[in-house]
Amino acid sequence: MKQIYLFVLLLLLGVWSVGEAQEIRDIKYQGSSSISNVLADEIARIKVGDEFDIEKIDKAVRAFYAQGYFEDIYVDFSDGVLVFYFKQKPLIASVEIKGYGSEQEKETLYSQIGIKKGDSYDEVKLDRAKVIIKTILEYQGYYGTVVESDIAEVGDNAYAITLNVNQGENIVIKKAQYDGREKLKVKDLEELSANRAKQFMGWMWGRNDGKLKLAELEFDGMRIQDAYMRKGFLDASVSQAFLDANLNDYTANLYYKITEGERYKVSSIQIVLHVPVIEEEALRKALKVKEGVYFNIEEVRADVEIIRQKIADLGYAFVRVNPDLDKNAEDSTVKVIYLIQVGQKVKINDVLISGNARTADRIIRRELLLAPGDTYKLSSLAESENALRRLGYFDKVKIEERRVSEDSLDLLVSVEEARTGEFMVGLGYGSYDKLMVNASIRERNLFGTGQSAQIYADWSYRRQLVNLTLSNPRVLDSKYSMSFSGYHSLYWNWDYREQTTGFSITGGRLLTNTLRASLGYTLSTTGILDYYNASLESLYKKYFTIDRPLKSSISPSLYFDNTDDYYFPKNGAIVSAYIEQAGLGGDEKFTKIYGKAALYYHLKSLLSIDLIARYKAQAGAIIDEGYVPITSKFYMGGISSVRGYQVSSLTPRDETGQIRIGGNYMMTHSFELSYGLLEKAQMRVAFFFDYGMIGEARLTDVTRSSWGVAIEWVSPMGPIVLVFPQPINPQPNDRTSRFEFTMGTRF
Repeated sequence: MKQIYLFVLLLLLGVWSVGEAQEIRDIKYQGSSSISNVLADEIARIKVGDEFDIEKIDKAVRAFYAQGYFEDIYVDFSDGVLVFYFKQKPLIASVEIKGYGSEQEKETLYSQIGIKKGDSYDEVKLDRAKVIIKTILEYQGYYGTVVESDIAEVGDNAYAITLNVNQGENIVIKKAQYDGREKLKVKDLEELSANRAKQFMGWMWGRNDGKLKLAELEFDGMRIQDAYMRKGFLDASVSQAFLDANLNDYTANLYYKITEGERYKVSSIQIVLHVPVIEEEALRKALKVKEGVYFNIEEVRADVEIIRQKIADLGYAFVRVNPDLDKNAEDSTVKVIYLIQVGQKVKINDVLISGNARTADRIIRRELLLAPGDTYKLSSLAESENALRRLGYFDKVKIEERRVSEDSLDLLVSVEEARTGEFMVGLGYGSYDKLMVNASIRERNLFGTGQSAQIYADWSYRRQLVNLTLSNPRVLDSKYSMSFSGYHSLYWNWDYREQTTGFSITGGRLLTNTLRASLGYTLSTTGILDYYNASLESLYKKYFTIDRPLKSSISPSLYFDNTDDYYFPKNGAIVSAYIEQAGLGGDEKFTKIYGKAALYYHLKSLLSIDLIARYKAQAGAIIDEGYVPITSKFYMGGISSVRGYQVSSLTPRDETGQIRIGGNYMMTHSFELSYGLLEKAQMRVAFFFDYGMIGEARLTDVTRSSWGVAIEWVSPMGPIVLVFPQPINPQPNDRTSRFEFTMGTRF
């Protein structure tokens, strides 16, 4: 810049010596590849025909320099020709970060550092990028980070920049001291805190490693105060954290100053409802805050939501609930007051849907419990959101409210399409099935219509199966459903090869948005073709008294699902039951009763970690009414019942112990805890315990159990579950399994 001003001064003296103004007959730009001549004219604001003006020239030079592309600019004017000479800053040919994180973490960092390929090189920006990297690592708990830049010339006036990150160390909190703490335990204070002292064996899951989380430190004081409020200490005050860090060994001590005060009990509860839209007693019964017990701020927060939902379910979408506390310090009691502003009753003005590039609007609208003109109901909004998630058509679902007026609002339904189509060709080898080849084409949302279709073929040494299934869950967008399935299979059971051919047709109706009733009809025939061991044929003959029996049956069923997601339910239940009545003109005559249930509960609200508790159970009974072939009985084992034992390997046997005769009674239980490993990748790890019983005359003829670990992942190809089971006390001749997997089914 000194060169620029010196030249301008000399130019000024030269023009002054001429003594008369000169006209600019031409303007040229030399050395600039960053801006076009047209853009340069716009920046300079000087045009041909103007009189030469030193002030305008000076402003133009300043304007060009402000673009950030040039490190030097000078001007020449002679014979009416004005020439701007530019010296370009070098361009950045590439930026690479080394020594930091995964590729995904690097991609995030690249977007934050403020320099990228194609920018002009600027030392100030480079220094700022180094500071940003160090700051980000400090917020992640790494201190003493060193970032060095390696700049290499590439090509003509271009630099390749490499940022070498020498990641610092974690500061570990050795001691956390709470001066003034007397009435609460340390574990109560630290329940909500992000920063806590390192525990013994802190590296273990569920233990605290003591690593400093700087970004959370400023909020921990408020979290500790909230812990006191949950115990009724309304006058408690907690100072900001004081951190005494030693950067020689990267340890720290954490200090808080606490004044606890007295513990308050709830003396009374007052509900101030100026507009009597609901009985006050109905609200009181639902409240979690109770008179005569110690105050808990969490209960007040829960009551605010309870009151809001109850009134919003009556159509008052804009209801406001403001809690207030009237303390009496003399006797350490508090009066809890809920001030309720109801507003006007609200109707739905419009429902606007976005993000459904493939799924038709009507498929989404038919799942919504609110439509234009309906009275607003908050619980219906939540149920609609869950109903859309249960479809499995969308990765993300969100319904938001947009206020239109005092008595109307729009519902904004935004979705993100999921992968619902599958084309799979598989090749595998198993100790039982040997070489396995399978192929399937499946679409759960055919052409965006909500219908599903599947053609599946499976071939192996022991199994050949062809299956065609068509299903419409909402015929003509009504509450009625219809499905058809035709199949043909050859299957080597453990002792014999059975052939089954048949079809089924099922009609159903939605009774509520979570409950469906169905009635199905099945016509099939099963025959025994060969025996694995010829010596077993005579033993099996007494169980197969009819060659290729015909089964003609009807099956009324009920299906309930109020879960909040298709693949990874966190809360809710899936319960189904059916009764199969065989004997409508066929050879098989029996009644089969079967039911199963899966219950889900997200423990995050209790434990502050992404942990889902699951309980799954199934039970069945068969009543013999003439003829029940053993191919229609219950068998246990495999990924859907007791893991760790091969599919259908657990069953009662005849008196010789050689013949697998199936069970008339069966019950299994599974208990699981599923922990979220990677939320973005939808990957979890589950710990499970299975227990099952099966019998011919009584339920407990055969009992087995197992435990193990499962990896659950919603992959780009569909959901995959890898199971590593461990049988508990297996018996001689049990066919055990140490690895199982399933693909393409929900958990």
